[in-house]
Amino acid sequence: MVEGEPYDLVVVGGGINGAGIARDAAGRGLSVLLCDKGDVAEGTSSRSGKLVHGGLRYLEYREFRLVREALIEREVLLRNAPHIIWPMRFVLPHNRELRPAWLIRLGLFLYDHLGGRERLAGSRSLDFRSAPEGRALRPEFRRGFEYSDCWVDDARLVVLNAIAAREQGARILPRTECVSARRAGPLWQAVLHDRATGTTRPVTARAMVNAAGPWVDRFLASAVGVNSSKRVRLVKGSHIVVPKTYEGDQAYLIQHTDRRVIFVNPYEQDYLLIGTTDIPYEGAPDAAAAEPAEIEYLCAAVNRYLRRPIAPSDVVHDFSGVRPLLDDQQANPSAVTRDYSFELAGGAGEAPLLSIFGGKITTYRRLAEQALDRLRPFFPAMRGAWTATTPLPGGDIAGADFASFERQLRQRHGWLPPPAALHYARCYGTRAERLLDGAKALGDLGRHFGAALYQREVDYLRSEEWAATAEDILWRRTKFGLHLSPGQVATLEESL
Repeated sequence: MVEGEPYDLVVVGGGINGAGIARDAAGRGLSVLLCDKGDVAEGTSSRSGKLVHGGLRYLEYREFRLVREALIEREVLLRNAPHIIWPMRFVLPHNRELRPAWLIRLGLFLYDHLGGRERLAGSRSLDFRSAPEGRALRPEFRRGFEYSDCWVDDARLVVLNAIAAREQGARILPRTECVSARRAGPLWQAVLHDRATGTTRPVTARAMVNAAGPWVDRFLASAVGVNSSKRVRLVKGSHIVVPKTYEGDQAYLIQHTDRRVIFVNPYEQDYLLIGTTDIPYEGAPDAAAAEPAEIEYLCAAVNRYLRRPIAPSDVVHDFSGVRPLLDDQQANPSAVTRDYSFELAGGAGEAPLLSIFGGKITTYRRLAEQALDRLRPFFPAMRGAWTATTPLPGGDIAGADFASFERQLRQRHGWLPPPAALHYARCYGTRAERLLDGAKALGDLGRHFGAALYQREVDYLRSEEWAATAEDILWRRTKFGLHLSPGQVATLEESL
């Protein structure tokens, strides 16, 4: 776009919804600016359960439309980002005291058929007395079920959408807060504050999208000076990470005494990711943290089912995310809808403001399409939807066959240690070749910080993916934070 010209769209919020909308809009020919007061994916979108799933438990609340949409999107995302999304099998030990077997079988039947499942295996019953999946369970659990969903690197999903938006011409400004936005007839006049330099800049736009997640209400009140008819209900979900206590790649979906379901998922080869809690939250979203009672709650849930008990002292990492759910007045936080809603504000001749309420990672792409459908009257020349059949950066893997791709990467770079080859393949997909360009030996990757992290990757993340701090690198662009010692982390921090 020409310098000084208004942007077509300013998107406030660099989480999954904001990044997805920016990508879609830029690919439809709109000039786009996205800003976030923190790092890309710094908030809720990097603190999820890291699943692309239909939401099996949502069937219990009759959320059939949402589940169907999510199941369809599960297939789309698996096809378009096979490096950061992959199938996972989930084992449900049957506890007759909580849910009858017939109800679970019915739910799994619907789950198998609602969304036109293509790539994933269907559900089945298991006899834990003979099935290997039963070895991890306490002996009183003799039968259960197994079904498919997908794992996702949530933070990288956001980053890849932001990269794709940039490559379509969007301007991405992390650590830049929109501190005010006022209408001037057909345009928005906004002021952006660069938190790194302390400077401000004015921007104008024909339309704005409020995708601020847990801050959606606060942005409207503080920056725009209006109130919404819709309300976000903040619900905190905490997760813990412990050393892996069983063999196999399967995850477990267990039911606690309060009927809440808890996921126990293999994580980073050597760990388990366990969560989540559902607790009403009223504090600052930035300050959310796992409370001791939540950690004890998750440990107790696991110990009701798995043979090898865990304790709070086993926790090596924990995190909390604040979900911005659309308030539907449900008393039980677990029953609050995970669906999304839009609010389009602006009268005749006024610049539009589209606010996003609710949503989940799995349905972000469809949410983006529907958001732009609502803005179409203001941009009649905007091109049509395109993201369903377009891989995310690095996802253009032949046949979406990640195993073959990784094998070929190892063959081309035989000098790479297998853990490093897997890491590059998973994080960057086909773009791993850009990072490795010209390297013929480990020494070519530069300083070794620990695990599979080398200077070459640090430089790449800083120049190509907006990483500025050790936290950006170790917890959002990668998960090396789990694998580096405090001393190694300090060395990385000193080098930046």
